[in-house]
Amino acid sequence: MANATNVRVRFCPSPTGNPHVGLVRTALFNWAFARHNQGTMVFRIEDTDAARDSEESYQQLLDSLRWLGLDWDEGPEVGGPHAPYRQSQRMDLYKDVAEKLLAGGYAYPCYCTVTELDERREAARAAGRPSGYDGKCRDLTGEQKAAYEREGREAIIRFRMPDEPITFTDLVRGELTFTPENVPDYGIVRASGAPLYTLVNPVDDALMEITHVLRGEDLLSSTPRQIALYKALIELGIAKQIPAFGHLPYVMGEGNKKLSKRDPQASLNLYRERGFLPEGLLNYLSLLGWSFSADQDVFSITEMIEKFDIADVNANPARFDLKKAEAINADHVRRLDVKAFTEACEPWLQAPHAPWAPEDFDRAAWEAIAPYAQTRLTVLSDITANVDFLFLPRPVEDEASWQKAMKEGSDALLRTAREKLDAADWSSPEALKNAVLAAGEEHGLKLGKAQAPVRVAVTGRTVGLPLFESLEILGKEKTLARIDEALAKLAA
Repeated sequence: MANATNVRVRFCPSPTGNPHVGLVRTALFNWAFARHNQGTMVFRIEDTDAARDSEESYQQLLDSLRWLGLDWDEGPEVGGPHAPYRQSQRMDLYKDVAEKLLAGGYAYPCYCTVTELDERREAARAAGRPSGYDGKCRDLTGEQKAAYEREGREAIIRFRMPDEPITFTDLVRGELTFTPENVPDYGIVRASGAPLYTLVNPVDDALMEITHVLRGEDLLSSTPRQIALYKALIELGIAKQIPAFGHLPYVMGEGNKKLSKRDPQASLNLYRERGFLPEGLLNYLSLLGWSFSADQDVFSITEMIEKFDIADVNANPARFDLKKAEAINADHVRRLDVKAFTEACEPWLQAPHAPWAPEDFDRAAWEAIAPYAQTRLTVLSDITANVDFLFLPRPVEDEASWQKAMKEGSDALLRTAREKLDAADWSSPEALKNAVLAAGEEHGLKLGKAQAPVRVAVTGRTVGLPLFESLEILGKEKTLARIDEALAKLAA
């Protein structure tokens, strides 16, 4: 099988539905493996299922990979020596290979009906035998084939599996052996003439000279079939080698069940819409089955490429932990320089995310508050609620926050705080803090209790960015006006 020289890997999704995190993890491991080995990343679209594939999903795949920064060396919109890279445009190639497999005796027509197959499978199960295809049409004579065709039966094409065990070394799981009774002959072309995944996937890998196939554990059972097909393709002069296979561990969701496309937390779009950074999300996904080191979970993609080795991937299932994903993303948010951070937040400071009018957005105020906001965000979309008090005509009305902060005596405290703030030096947050601290002392309150009513009066919320820096940026006039509005509400 292939070794690690001239590495060529492929990422070959079907354009069905929205991209999901398991798919991205597979793309990431292939990409990191290629980049680590100065190899080639081939992006191929497996779109032979016209009933399920869609152009919208295809465009989403392209857009998602670009957003993540997972570039490809060959594939759609890039081209390459093995174009086209969409299977729907390669049908003549598959037809030619199928004919050669038939002519060489590596495959044969099977005339069994679905009903007959089901009956024989049921009988095999009842007898305690393997229920795969029993080889009934394996060695039909010309007369028998003609008789079936006179009956009007249509034939699929089946690949003839060898009668000996197939052993290979999985890059993740070590040496594996599959016995013949567990890997029966299988279909490669439908009766309609349409090629099946079982044919097109390994044929494309052969023609595109793929050296390493890194894919999900759910495809492990198909590997011995593909190895047998590769051997046939090599003998026919179509393939040069059998690629090395590595099967990546399952990604588990809630209740230790495999994360499915239907799980809400599986959708890549969810993380993009919430404002995960590409590097933060990729950092977390890389930990689903792989480890950078025993004491470091946060690292750059460049660092990952330098260190990534498929031999270090763990075969055990990996559990998706949203809280850990958020924590790692928060670390990446804090790693940005302030300019990059302010630019990354821009989409959430504009329509449709921003609840303020465009003319009320104050860029100077935003740039002043950004360094304080950066240390507190988990995802970029959090920025909208953190800074809305700066750009809305009045603070958000959060009744729960109001009830929590405005205790008995809050009106007297706010009046004192207003007096102190009115007389304070507004050129430094420290002076504003001392003003509220002094107001609290007059009412027998420590700073934490004293600032709570002020924060809710000015920002509408009990928690948020550093209060006194926020007051300085909002300005004296707006701050005092909001305290006046709060006092009027308390009086009412």
